[in-house]
Amino acid sequence: MTTVDEAGFGVELREGASGWRVAIVDGSGRALAERACRDHAEARTYASTVRQHIYWLSPERLREYYRL
Repeated sequence: MTTVDEAGFGVELREGASGWRVAIVDGSGRALAERACRDHAEARTYASTVRQHIYWLSPERLREYYRL
């Protein structure tokens, strides 16, 4: 399950056949950006960092930083 903040951004960890991915998603669950990760630990660490950025940065700065 993904929690989307009031600015409309959330983070999802996705496990697929090719490994783990972290997606920055919008309010409808659509992936705005994705990053492949080596393993579950790296995915969790990266997702945590993105969640902090969503909380700390303005929506405009977040879009610029992650090229959304």
